[in-house]
Amino acid sequence: MAYDFISIMERRGKDAIALDALGTGGSAPELPDEGFDPIPMWIADMNFPTAPSITRAIVERVQHPAFGYFNPRDEYYQAIIDWQQDRNGVDGLEAKHIGYENGVLGGVISALTAFAAPGDAVLLHSPTYIGFTHSIEGNGYKIVLSPLVLDADGTWRMDYEDMERRLAENHIHVAVFCSPHNPCGRVWERWEIERALELYRKYDCVVISDEIWSDIVRPGVRHTPTQSVSEDARRRTVALYAPSKTFNLAGLIGSYHVIYDDYLRDRVCAKAAKSHYNSMNVLSMHALIGAYGSEGRAWLDELNQVIAGNVDWACDFVAEHFEGVRVSRPQGTYMLFLDCTEWCRAHGRDIDWLEHAAWRVGVDWQDGRAFHGPCHVRVNLALPLARVQEAFRRLDTHVFNA
Repeated sequence: MAYDFISIMERRGKDAIALDALGTGGSAPELPDEGFDPIPMWIADMNFPTAPSITRAIVERVQHPAFGYFNPRDEYYQAIIDWQQDRNGVDGLEAKHIGYENGVLGGVISALTAFAAPGDAVLLHSPTYIGFTHSIEGNGYKIVLSPLVLDADGTWRMDYEDMERRLAENHIHVAVFCSPHNPCGRVWERWEIERALELYRKYDCVVISDEIWSDIVRPGVRHTPTQSVSEDARRRTVALYAPSKTFNLAGLIGSYHVIYDDYLRDRVCAKAAKSHYNSMNVLSMHALIGAYGSEGRAWLDELNQVIAGNVDWACDFVAEHFEGVRVSRPQGTYMLFLDCTEWCRAHGRDIDWLEHAAWRVGVDWQDGRAFHGPCHVRVNLALPLARVQEAFRRLDTHVFNA
């Protein structure tokens, strides 16, 4: 490979919550027992160096010693247009359809507050990304969950009958759609999105589509943008993207929306502008331009191969060594969502015991209950394979088969 996905990068003391927050309380894992080093597998960022084209773009801009007021460059918009066309087959995207967001969750709230009042119900699928829960409930909205279901092949599916019942009973007119899905890792097929959008059309729902994971998919799997499945979907959907998840740039801040419909776009932009806070950082602009070029494309293709290899190794290890633990092999993201219900029942343990047992030996995974997984843990696999293997061997020796 042309890029380094093998070296173990020292992140402690380098402003990384994944390591520097350990032992500080809240949702952070505890510090490990003596003799074990921490392996960060909880918060959803990567333990790989980012694409070299990004650091070059930032360094080049930093060499000019002025950072005053600015407007986004034409190259910023063109980079997004070219990226969406090349990666997702998007046609007809113009600069006017693209708007800056400080973060995807901020975009969710801008869109939500533009089309719903506090106290209104919002449809989401469960398991659910914790950020949705905190931001939506924190702004006074009622979350109505439609559970995803596992089919006979162990694939997560939407339950369309349940979705329709909840839309009708709760008079819902705004839905948050996660594609690819976090934490389950489903990359929805076109027909699945079409069927969901038909329901949203029937109940006249504005659709807020979080597509931040759209670049991280298995080789051979293709993301289908929600707005692409029909003219009606294009009209009613606010789509949210960012290079931050793809290239590990969360600390730079910077996301964007794609909104084709003039009315939707006017309303969302009006909400986003009223805080006078939703404004771009000049370095994040240059980072996106560096990311969305030819070298960023090559780096991402290698990353997706590495993540697919890590996912396959981990899922095979779980099946062979962790009796009573179930996992659906994800098609996208770099997260596993482990269902430990049967293991806990067989061993007389609860999920609290399981989580702490792993933390004690430095396997810093994440409590799945925050994602509406009652006996689940979420595991980040965006690490060098050697670290993934070390973590799962510790789980084998010290936790599941101790």
